[in-house]
Amino acid sequence: MTQEAHVTQGPLTTEAGAPVADNQNSETAGVGGPVLVQDQLLLEKLAHFNRERIPERVVHARGAGAYGTFTVTADVTPYTRAAFLSEAGKETEVFLRFSTVAGNLGAADAVRDPRGFALKFYTEEGNYDLVGNNTPVFFIRDAIKFPDFIHTQKRDPYTGSTEADNVWDFWGLSPESTHQVTWLFGDRGIPASYRHMNGYGSHTYQWSNEAGEVFWVKYHFKTDQGIKNLTAEEAAVLAGNDPDSHQRDLREAIERGEFPSWTVQAQIMPAADAATYRFNPFDLTKVWPHEDYPPIEIGRLELNRNPRNVFAEVEQSIFSPAHFVPGIGPSPDKMLQGRLFAYGDAHRYRVGINADHLPVNRPHATEARTNSRDGFLYDGRHGGAKNYEPNSFGGPGQTGRALWQAASVDGSTGNHPTPVHAEDDDFVQAGALYRLMAEDEKERLITNLAGAISAVSRQDIAERAIGNFASADAEFGKRLEAAVRALRG
Repeated sequence: MTQEAHVTQGPLTTEAGAPVADNQNSETAGVGGPVLVQDQLLLEKLAHFNRERIPERVVHARGAGAYGTFTVTADVTPYTRAAFLSEAGKETEVFLRFSTVAGNLGAADAVRDPRGFALKFYTEEGNYDLVGNNTPVFFIRDAIKFPDFIHTQKRDPYTGSTEADNVWDFWGLSPESTHQVTWLFGDRGIPASYRHMNGYGSHTYQWSNEAGEVFWVKYHFKTDQGIKNLTAEEAAVLAGNDPDSHQRDLREAIERGEFPSWTVQAQIMPAADAATYRFNPFDLTKVWPHEDYPPIEIGRLELNRNPRNVFAEVEQSIFSPAHFVPGIGPSPDKMLQGRLFAYGDAHRYRVGINADHLPVNRPHATEARTNSRDGFLYDGRHGGAKNYEPNSFGGPGQTGRALWQAASVDGSTGNHPTPVHAEDDDFVQAGALYRLMAEDEKERLITNLAGAISAVSRQDIAERAIGNFASADAEFGKRLEAAVRALRG
């Protein structure tokens, strides 16, 4: 069969659009001679290939994504003026990227790790990004500790491997991590697929209505497929046999027409409640117990379309919690405050200053009208329009109305710890979570933790880690200590 027989969509071209005569043989100085530098197709292909990989994400590198719709199912206008939430039945297109946190781009899906749940709403007022996880809490409460935390989860600078000493040394010295670590080593630490896990906004966000009234909100995405998890043994086999298990499962389910969906709920707290609530409502290591603020259904999320190109749409997708729309804003959550800067800055470095121009990242219902120009991959979309404001040539201007309501602050500047509320400590909710578990769940939790802690080389690091769980629940600590001792001999 000749090469010409395969041509079905017109001729192959160079990047500049010129037709390619021969894509099988490099140009040489005679038969068997050296390759010529004038073979620009060869040089173009090799140069492009060398640059096909942008730097992977420092965290959440391993991921999969899909498009879908968010449909409002309840009237939330008493709480927020966000246009995409303005009436029941309203639909908004979304893009959702799932991910693991610690692994690199080539890592396996079926591992014990939190899962990213990053959602982009293409609203009529611009893009709204909700950057969350599959757990309602996190390991730390202040962004200043985030680089140190991630360094413990990544490869050691000397050994080049992830080291149990680093992981448990940091967790043991950071008792606020006890709640999230209890989640991570419990049954939900290894989801069976992206479709069979919940998502959470995790942080606290501000909603404000047309009257300017303020509410604090937490988002929950409850899987309609049901929760399914893997044991450590099942995950080890799956990760070895099919490293792409979660990505494959999501893609094939959508191809079959089995569109995964989540019931979207919100916990809503009147702003006045925050100051005296028994837990600091802006502490990312804490949840709001449901008996205090019951989740109410606000919508339904469905994924129904796969990306056509994983690199263009999944790898180059960018999410930032700083992407708000009118009626939604930040809270004083110190982790969220750090992420408002860090996410956008990471994407400017990783994808480029014009990453927002890429199709997956562009607003759909409105055009981005900014005075930013030039930079890598700038497409000239602004033409000769003026690039300053104010101007006398019909350029875009400010609205004079803030996206969210102002928050009152007082006191002196300084490196202040997160405020402590009446029932705040680093262990109370971890202990409550342990006591909610059935006996077989507790046994698996102890087994998972003991297996990880027994890999620590120093006794003091192991003892400190166990001590944190004992502070959460005395039985928890006692059983864990015995299990670690049995494994360490």
